[in-house]
Amino acid sequence: MSANGGKKAIVAALTANAGIAVAKFAGFLITGSSSMLAESVHSVADTSNQGLLLFGQARANRKATRLHPFGYGRNRYFYSFVVALVLFTLGSMFAIYEGIHKIQHPEDLSSPMVAVVILVIAIGLEGYSFLTAAKESRPLKGDASWWRFIRTSRSPELPVVLLEDTGALVGLVLALCGVGLTTITGNPVWDGIGTLCIGVLLGIIAVILIVEMKSLLIGEGATEDEEERILQALVDGVAIDRVIHCKTQYLGPEELLVAAKVAVAPGSDIAAIAAAIDEAEVRVRAAVPAARIIYLEPDLYRVPTP
Repeated sequence: MSANGGKKAIVAALTANAGIAVAKFAGFLITGSSSMLAESVHSVADTSNQGLLLFGQARANRKATRLHPFGYGRNRYFYSFVVALVLFTLGSMFAIYEGIHKIQHPEDLSSPMVAVVILVIAIGLEGYSFLTAAKESRPLKGDASWWRFIRTSRSPELPVVLLEDTGALVGLVLALCGVGLTTITGNPVWDGIGTLCIGVLLGIIAVILIVEMKSLLIGEGATEDEEERILQALVDGVAIDRVIHCKTQYLGPEELLVAAKVAVAPGSDIAAIAAAIDEAEVRVRAAVPAARIIYLEPDLYRVPTP
């Protein structure tokens, strides 16, 4: 993922959510709607999350040290994982609690049209944020589905923003339904039901993010397509005729570690082997630019004994 592209999507989401949070809180104070309160807390959580993503990017840019010789790229995975936890605890749990409370103890809304106007404006702003994230993600997504992009992307920020914005848009529609049904029927229980639905929605999105970010944080290898390109690039059919085994791991969204044992031609002298290794590294980096750290071990291929 382009760091600038990811930052653009994050800043767009942060700006939209900060403004929306203020408007929603004002709407809650005027109307007393629990759906508006849940959406207000949701927007505050999202704004904090975008701040965490930007902070994670800044921390990831630190130079490698003796203690961390492979650098700090995984900071982006760690802070994306924290984002998922914040979304679950601050967004989902609060909305579920507030929804259950309002269903058990419903309260009439005052000036519900104020909430409707604010929610409609918020949908427009969130739509802008979502379209920005989608635009930045499309070159990376390629022909894959959006779900596959979220599941296989090694860059955390865009999937996080996409899921957050999707949850925000659906949540706003749920809040609008809750307030609208309360206004139409005169029954404030609908407002509580809308709040509860928002909480469940945020919980589902948070769990998806937690699972995906945990996997990245532990360490994921190259994608199937990347691994195939790496294996093809290692072999030239002359100095290196096969790959005995190969392991990969993303040290950060844009830094892939490649370690492989390759079979060299029998009888090759040291200079020829060193040249073959250097040429193989150049081919791999050309095939997969993220493969910045490469360790190749030359060996002779031996047919495994049965």
